[in-house]
Amino acid sequence: MSDVKFPVIKVSVIGAAGRMGSEVCRTVEAAPDLALVGRFDQGDDLGDLSGADVVVEFSVPGASAANVAHCIERGVNAVVGTTGWTQDKLSVVRSQLTGKPGVGVLIAPNFAIGAILMMSFAQQAAKFYESVEVIELHHPDKVDAPSGTAARTASLIALARQDAGLREVPDATASDPDGARGARVDGIPVHSVRLRGLVAHQEVMFGSTGELLTIRHDSFDRVSFMPGVLEGVRRVGDNPGLTVGLENYLGLT
Repeated sequence: MSDVKFPVIKVSVIGAAGRMGSEVCRTVEAAPDLALVGRFDQGDDLGDLSGADVVVEFSVPGASAANVAHCIERGVNAVVGTTGWTQDKLSVVRSQLTGKPGVGVLIAPNFAIGAILMMSFAQQAAKFYESVEVIELHHPDKVDAPSGTAARTASLIALARQDAGLREVPDATASDPDGARGARVDGIPVHSVRLRGLVAHQEVMFGSTGELLTIRHDSFDRVSFMPGVLEGVRRVGDNPGLTVGLENYLGLT
């Protein structure tokens, strides 16, 4: 019996020297259906992206939008893990894609399958509880807060609460000059912890009278994100336009 040959997807990585980017490079090199054709870092000329079919973008928030625009202009699909994507920035990407109908862009706040399930479960639970708070915990080298995952979780929870007709999360706090109550994302309290030894962790706490439900996910190693990255690389070409959240590729929406 002859070996079955599959088309090889050519992949370039932007942010290849970073913690996530270097892990992506190792993962792509180990995948039999992928070929790593380019590594790019800050200050590099992206050019033709080394002829890639898909670019995986794990740079920094300040550079990501321009990198994605370059991919779209070149007609190259992009899988983006960099955070900091506001609704205004997403609208710009949608506009850029109108002239490139065959190009797909996936922007995912988190690629860990467990984290995606955590967000999905939280969205399901949100309509049943009066109170909810999100706590995200990361290493102190992370440059943004709250995390993209926490912001996305809060937005999904807020939407579910709105659809259920729930009022604002109750909170009688009248004085908080030092911000001890954390941030509010779409009306949902979000707290960020930065601590040496952590990687990426999040819990969502739901409360009602006499009851507490906690949904928590922990990533202890960046390798936990790689199955999701591979899923994105393999499927982005079949999903033209902008997709926000890997859950859309996993049948969770």
